[in-house]
Amino acid sequence: MTQDVKEIFGSPGGSLAAKVRTLAPSMTRSMQRVAEAVAGDPAGCAALTVTGLAELTGTSEATVVRTARLLGYPGYRDLRLALAGLAAQQQSGRAPAITTDIAVDDPIADVVTKLAYEEQQTLADTAAGLDTAQLGAAVTALAGARRTDVYGIGASGLVAQDLTQKLLRIGLIAHAHSDPHLAVTNAVQLRAGDVAIAITHSGSTGDVIEPLRVAFEHGATTVAITGRPDSPVTQYADHVLTTSTSRETELRPAAMSSRTSQLLVVDCLFVGVAQRTYESAAPALAASYEALAHRHRSSPR
Repeated sequence: MTQDVKEIFGSPGGSLAAKVRTLAPSMTRSMQRVAEAVAGDPAGCAALTVTGLAELTGTSEATVVRTARLLGYPGYRDLRLALAGLAAQQQSGRAPAITTDIAVDDPIADVVTKLAYEEQQTLADTAAGLDTAQLGAAVTALAGARRTDVYGIGASGLVAQDLTQKLLRIGLIAHAHSDPHLAVTNAVQLRAGDVAIAITHSGSTGDVIEPLRVAFEHGATTVAITGRPDSPVTQYADHVLTTSTSRETELRPAAMSSRTSQLLVVDCLFVGVAQRTYESAAPALAASYEALAHRHRSSPR
């Protein structure tokens, strides 16, 4: 992703916090403490030696080093230098971030403000972390597919329906499956030249993994849209598109808040495919608008 896009969609601090949220489920609890510390106070942690950070987080020096490597740095020295640079960039007098924890007794106006901020940050984190090479490869596969099957359960099932509706509107053959038995039955019919997409925030939903595995074994190009890049679903995916999510709360589980970032990825896929197939997509989209136009006009009384 280009630097100017990153500047639009999020600060370096936001990107670090997004990476910590994404990788947290694959960390041990001690590694999570280290990651949360560096994301929450980059300036303070940059001033600490590896021993000091280990003592601050109640962990070991080895845990600090492993956490640095998981976050993408060769060692703690490199992470510390990055934190120092991040701390310097943050000395810009910005207002403190909105606290997005929603309490049971919050006024509805505060709920709106907090949710709007959280949704905005989720989209920014997803955009900043989206692998455009993987996205481009998935777009290429979709644009040339004989048929596309999309699997999703619950909230992810709604996103699957959204994607298939978009593809149908530009003249492509696409089906959404939320019934696990029908999903597997259809996956058996896929072959090379077809595409199968699994949408699952956790990456461990068996009813979504199973049809993707079957499609993968039958030669279809497979795509996983997930918030967990190291989850079980990715072992059957040719291309992995990682989403971010809001912090999970009692009133808003991750499975619900993940929908926002999934829809962004779906829109990116759709626009990419529409660009690649513009000559056929534009007339098909116009025809669908015309066919449905009368349903959106007021009937004369």
